[in-house]
Amino acid sequence: TDDPQLLKQADKVILPGVGAFADAMEQLHHRKLVQPLQSLAESGKPLLGICLGLQLLFEKSHENGTHAGLGILPGEVVPFQNLPPECKIPHMGWNQLEMRKECPLVGGIAAHAFFYFVHSYYVVPTDKKVVAAETDYAGHFVSMISSHNIFATQFHPEKSQQAGLQMLRNFATIQS
Repeated sequence: TDDPQLLKQADKVILPGVGAFADAMEQLHHRKLVQPLQSLAESGKPLLGICLGLQLLFEKSHENGTHAGLGILPGEVVPFQNLPPECKIPHMGWNQLEMRKECPLVGGIAAHAFFYFVHSYYVVPTDKKVVAAETDYAGHFVSMISSHNIFATQFHPEKSQQAGLQMLRNFATIQS
C-alpha cells in the first residue's frame, strides 16, 4: 500500500524492494511512509524486509553516493568489492544460509536449503546480535536479520520455491 493509514492499521507488514536505494527512499518520503514504517517497527508489530527492503531498514547506504535510510537498525549498506573473477556482481542465483542464531522464520526449513539472491550490496549491522544468517560469496555477508519484531532477508523468499514459501508462512504466523 502507499496509504500511511493502512500501515498504521496493519497487524504486520512486508517491506519489499527491487531497485536502487535512493530511489526507494525518495518514494517512501514522497508517499509519506517513512514515519509510519518507523512507528510500526517501534510498535512491536512484525515487519519483514525483503532484499532492498532489508537494506532500507538501516541508517545509510553507499549505493551511488551516500543516502539516509529508515534508521530502524544501526548500520550501513555497502557494495561487494574485490571479489575474485569467478564471482560476478550482482550476486545472482541460489545460495545457502549459515544460521548464526535461532529465528522463527526458518521453522520447518531444511538446514541447507537454497534461497534465491540478486543483489550488489549488503548490510553491515552495527549490532552483530541482529545477524540471523550469513551467506558465503567469496566471503561471508549478512543474508538475514532478526531483532525482536523485525526480520529481513537479502534473498527473495517469494522466488525461493518451497523453502521461501515456508519462510513466508512462518512470518504470517508470527504474533506481535
